[in-house]
Amino acid sequence: MDWLTDNKIPVGKIAGDGFEWLERNGAFFFDAVSDGLDAMIEALLWLLQTPNPLIVVALFVALSWALQRSWKVSLFVALGLLFIINQGYWEETTESLTLVLSACVVCMGIGVPIGIAVAHRPRLYAWMRPVLDLMQTLPTFVYLIPAIVFFGIGMVPGLIATVIFVLPAPIRLTHLGVSSTPLPLIEAAQAFGATRRQLLWKVELPSALPQIMTGLNQTIMLSLSMVVIAALVGADGLGVPVVRALNQVNTARGFESGFVIVVVAIILDRMLRMERRK
Repeated sequence: MDWLTDNKIPVGKIAGDGFEWLERNGAFFFDAVSDGLDAMIEALLWLLQTPNPLIVVALFVALSWALQRSWKVSLFVALGLLFIINQGYWEETTESLTLVLSACVVCMGIGVPIGIAVAHRPRLYAWMRPVLDLMQTLPTFVYLIPAIVFFGIGMVPGLIATVIFVLPAPIRLTHLGVSSTPLPLIEAAQAFGATRRQLLWKVELPSALPQIMTGLNQTIMLSLSMVVIAALVGADGLGVPVVRALNQVNTARGFESGFVIVVVAIILDRMLRMERRK
């Protein structure tokens, strides 16, 4: 077998050379992206951390009522957030929420337009599918290496790694929703003279809204699953106490912070869940 290993395909070398070339020639681009994302993160942190925590809790409860019209969901959101304050993880929770909300803004802002585009171009989607599979199956720790190389350490590389891992979800679900628009609806709109723009905004997107909202829900859940990994590159949030508990073999602290992450995930899931109404 020596003849096979002696003729190793230089996958790693090619990737390394590519990243070095990007680092040398794309510094201005990565700096601009880093500055923009850092400004968004700082703004969200200011919105969540400047007011009194009880005011933020009240705003989340009001938002849950506006979205779900359910007193049970609103009560659960209130109790969940008060529990987080009680456990002393409010600051870390706001930092994780900032990472999640930033990832949602970037992923939905990129993923939904791409999903719409590939829904109208089946050949493009067939070409893109292996890329999406690679993005979701490649170990997430691998994303941290180029993120550190291009953006240093902190919240921005954690956000970039999260976006790369999460982005396929809104693309796939938006593609599913738009491409699954009932043909009779499309034919009826075309019969009344709808343009392509009107067909998209008034027929396809309303029909695809449940799938798009599912994509948003999946974006949030997958982003929360990355908070611990993002902590390894200096991102603040609930991942930091988990990593510290692991290093110190502190079971109590690890369970506390892990349970808080679960509570945040359930709160966001209940707030943004959209079901088809019969």
